[in-house]
Amino acid sequence: MQYHNVCLESIGYVLPDEIVTSETIEAQLAPLYKRLRLPEGRLELMTGIRERRFWATGVMPSQTSIVSGRRALAAADFPAERVKALLHCSVCRDFLEPATASGVHCGLQLPSSCVIYDVSNACLGLLNGILQVANMIELGQIEAGLVVGTESGRQLVENTIRQLNNDQTLTRNSIKSAVASLTIGSGSAGILLTHRRISKTQNRLVAAAVRADTAHHELCQSGRDETAGSDMQPLMKTDSEELMRQGVETGVATFAEFSIETGWTHRDIDRTICHQVGSAHRKLMLESLGLNTANDFATFPWLGNTGAVALPLTLAAAASEGFISSDQSVSLLGIGSGINCLMLGVQWQESRILGGELDRENAGLVVQGA
Repeated sequence: MQYHNVCLESIGYVLPDEIVTSETIEAQLAPLYKRLRLPEGRLELMTGIRERRFWATGVMPSQTSIVSGRRALAAADFPAERVKALLHCSVCRDFLEPATASGVHCGLQLPSSCVIYDVSNACLGLLNGILQVANMIELGQIEAGLVVGTESGRQLVENTIRQLNNDQTLTRNSIKSAVASLTIGSGSAGILLTHRRISKTQNRLVAAAVRADTAHHELCQSGRDETAGSDMQPLMKTDSEELMRQGVETGVATFAEFSIETGWTHRDIDRTICHQVGSAHRKLMLESLGLNTANDFATFPWLGNTGAVALPLTLAAAASEGFISSDQSVSLLGIGSGINCLMLGVQWQESRILGGELDRENAGLVVQGA
């Protein structure tokens, strides 16, 4: 898939102010660690993740997605009335019905002529949303669209800790399927895409490549989808080692197609941003693709795995810190359970990023139940 008229105009993001270290999580797992005689520091050593962040209890995904979307528009100095598509694309959502995009649309005061809906595809959700809005722009259906999402890791991590401490049948081997759940963090991101003729940044989307290997869809699964929002009680089981192996294999196949679509060789790629899983996955992925780790930016050590917003958040951080500069070829290497892979190539020119921790008072945030 090749593009000629789409620009990634700006990114807005929000981070929770509550920091939870891997050391703190291990302290909460003291009953399990004592029973199985597990060494302290194991979680950070295995994953490379020293901390992650959590929203306050009761914060709904739409509330912070509104802030991220508002910041993306402000960063681009772009009027809300010109946005004609809004996609909410995180795993986390407010309710089963209506679409979480409905509340975000209302909060951002977007026009009634705006197409709105939710997209869900594990950790690829926001990248899928970018692709769909890009298609609408390329087809001439709209001039600008907004992709937003918010992930919340508190419920999953806390429920996993509770289950691990309460289940007396667990062994050193059987707890491996729960480790990935303890790496999950929280964050929110919004991406504004525009037609090239109205873009101020000219960060042009060059091409995309996708690939699915659904024979491995059972390697990472959550519990049944019985509820949503702040009251959800999620649990997950992940075969991390096999998921990494099969995911990287899918990534290698996708990268071959990506190189054809973009026309980029390894030497043409100046910067890479991968999905943020952990140190082992990042190392194996980049080595398998023949890419230099020095050209890759990572946030998982201090944000953990923030699901569908992980890659956009990391792109925003890289651009904000000057790691990405004008006239660089940037490869966004997305991968998610399923197994699905999506890679985007962007010719970067100018960074318009606005973000930071959540200011509840200025954001007009109301925590449910508070």
